[in-house]
Amino acid sequence: MSRAFLVVMDSVGIGGAPDAGAFFNDGVPDTRANTVAHIAEACARGAAETGRSGPLRLPVLDRLGLGAALRLASGAAAPGLGAVPEGRWGAATERSRGKDTPSGHWELAGLPVPWDWHYFPVAEPAFPEAVRARVCEIAGTGGILGDCHGSGTVMLERFGAEHLRTGWPICYTSADSVFQIAAHEEAFGLERLQALCAGIAPMLHEMRVGRVIARPFVGEAGAFRRTGNRRDYAIRPPEPVLTNWVQDTGRAVIGVGKIGDIFSMEGIDRVVKGTDAELMGHLSGLVDEAPDGALVFANFVEFDSLWGHRRDVAGYARALEWFDTRIGEILPRLRKGDLLCLTADHGNDPTWRGTDHTRERVPVLVAGAGAGEIGQVAYADVAASVAAHLGVPAQGPGRSFL
Repeated sequence: MSRAFLVVMDSVGIGGAPDAGAFFNDGVPDTRANTVAHIAEACARGAAETGRSGPLRLPVLDRLGLGAALRLASGAAAPGLGAVPEGRWGAATERSRGKDTPSGHWELAGLPVPWDWHYFPVAEPAFPEAVRARVCEIAGTGGILGDCHGSGTVMLERFGAEHLRTGWPICYTSADSVFQIAAHEEAFGLERLQALCAGIAPMLHEMRVGRVIARPFVGEAGAFRRTGNRRDYAIRPPEPVLTNWVQDTGRAVIGVGKIGDIFSMEGIDRVVKGTDAELMGHLSGLVDEAPDGALVFANFVEFDSLWGHRRDVAGYARALEWFDTRIGEILPRLRKGDLLCLTADHGNDPTWRGTDHTRERVPVLVAGAGAGEIGQVAYADVAASVAAHLGVPAQGPGRSFL
């Protein structure tokens, strides 16, 4: 019985989104953002030398069709990405009105987001009084810190010491539809932070805020650092998605990374978590161990969280080259009848203005289904194609490209 491995390279966009002009970073439209092309160009001119050197080297992804998909999506010809594709390749365009994690993943799983997300204003305070009051009630504190837009590392620098002194949680948001709460794992308590996030989530979900995220950290003033115990509390998809379709036929569905959080465990039997290096080990093991008929749905988030938002071009290039090497080790071990589909949920061009995601098309690179161009497809077509490979009835607007 066939198996499918759907792997999301979080934020590895390839430009060309037709509506990019309606999405912004620091007031500048995303029109010419292109994550992969701009990283390759920076590497080629020697502007991404930290921890690596020279042109961007992605031989495995390029042979699967990354360079060809990039040219199809945006017309860009990236240095070093000119291989003749040996897999099935194309570019996917998002329909949902968001360039965030839930929008991209839900649509890749067959469900375009059926509503507009709620975004908090770029103001201080950013949150309604009722939200602040509810956080304080659950946490048992006299107030909150932050109450603004900002990046996590900056929030710790600004408010970490005061958090230790007062015990008040640090609450902040971003250009995404998200409410984030940072707290010290030891002084505030990890379980208490998670209970706070779980308690406030229903109120925020009712407002159509996509995710509440627990952001635990440790350390002292001047040396705070996040831990790996992040947890997302996301809105449950309102209709069945790919994971449900597969699970409902009695097949195993295994999430790798934050997939369980993104889908609120809908249709998912078990999840393995960890750093991207640990997740690659899990994925490698599942190639050997996943049962016949299984869907393995993986997200590798560190392209986005560690390098894209921080606008670290060299770090992003290192991560891509590491991923290329490790996927190259996995591909020869796929069984006959297996399908591996590599794609992304949005862009996050590290050469771009601001710190937000960028609206881009994404690659669709398929091993195990022959070779050839699949063309311009929709995000939802990925779900329909995986379902077709597994012989599972699909729902929603997607059409199989297999």
